[in-house]
Amino acid sequence: MPIDFAMTAEQRALKRRAREFATEVLRPVAERADALADPQEAFRAMRPVYRQAAEAGFTTMFLPREYGGGGASNVDFLIAIEELCAVDPGFPTTILVNGLALMPILWHGSDEQRDRWIGRAAADRDGSFLAGWVVSERGGTANFDHPSPSAGIQLLARHHSRHGRYTLNGEKHWPCNAGGWDLQGADLNVCVARTDCTKGSAGALSVFVVERGTAGIEYEVIDKLAHRTCQNVTMTFRDVKVPEQNVLAHGDGDLLINRNFTWSAPIASIAAVGVARCAYEFALKWAKTYTGGGSAPIIHHQAVGNLLTEVAARIEAARYFSWKAAHYLDRHPGQGHALSGMNKTFCGDLMQSVVFDCMRIVGVNALDTRFPLAKLYREAVVFPLYDAGNLAMQRRRAWGAMAHRDFATDTFADDEPFEFTREMQGFGTTPG
Repeated sequence: MPIDFAMTAEQRALKRRAREFATEVLRPVAERADALADPQEAFRAMRPVYRQAAEAGFTTMFLPREYGGGGASNVDFLIAIEELCAVDPGFPTTILVNGLALMPILWHGSDEQRDRWIGRAAADRDGSFLAGWVVSERGGTANFDHPSPSAGIQLLARHHSRHGRYTLNGEKHWPCNAGGWDLQGADLNVCVARTDCTKGSAGALSVFVVERGTAGIEYEVIDKLAHRTCQNVTMTFRDVKVPEQNVLAHGDGDLLINRNFTWSAPIASIAAVGVARCAYEFALKWAKTYTGGGSAPIIHHQAVGNLLTEVAARIEAARYFSWKAAHYLDRHPGQGHALSGMNKTFCGDLMQSVVFDCMRIVGVNALDTRFPLAKLYREAVVFPLYDAGNLAMQRRRAWGAMAHRDFATDTFADDEPFEFTREMQGFGTTPG
């Protein structure tokens, strides 16, 4: 049997290195930053940690070695991300979004574009380079693949062929990293915009690389309940000029969105596992020492023992599902849309309930902010909502793939390739 859940010696070393970084470097700064009232200051407080993460290779480990990256597999990246997220899930989101911005350049960029932007990201060792993935809009873009041109993406890009450029007008809401450390813009923002106002999503969406210093963009930081150590902003575009040579995936922006959220889904899933694991570790230790006024620690009560057993099982199941999804992406690049969508929705929803069950074990003391569960509860709320959203885009992507005539229920169990096509888009975008 080729199935093997044992980590290699290199992966074990990576896990130890990531855990050490998380506990010794990330934890003390993240705890202070999370408490800051100003969301931009909370983000900026993480810059020394980001600098050390860049020096350690964590910020570019997912990039190919040929471009100066770490050459890590998707499974390798998950192993490191779980350790970071078990301490603070906001900071690794900054790293994840760098990937969401840079992977489309790898997939769709020309050799010149890859050398120019990927090489620049990989060369960063002082923790200054940031990239933003700019898709979501204030009205929501869960229906980005809607067949009507008046729905979905409404950041408009008008082509001026005589001048060799596009002009972008509109607004984006929630992009991460996009404002940069100083709110003057990330080094590059990968933006999805509408280039054809006569079509639905197919053929109408394109992707632009907007570089730092481009005039006409305003950034407003969003104050959030959780993930306070990463940055989210509202971007307003007013006659933003982007040269033609900065265009990626002309007319194929819909397919790129689907592929990008397929890549990120197992990462978001393992982030949820990391947060749940931290809650479980605290609850288990609490149950072994806290008596609740009784004669023995509460772990000896059947209700507590049963619930802890369920919590542990759900975490194990979610972790291995995430590894499976990442392994499938390693084996079949650009595929696995249904598997990743199922993985993200399963783990995001389930791990939120795991954190709450850990709070039930600890009882009212879980509300005490001296203990970690109150913060973990806030962080767990994020997972069903971000990275394409569980109730909307992620489930629809899995739905569309499963509805296709060529889909078989044992596709992923048999590790068979299954390509995502436009026929699988648009499910659930219109009533009925």
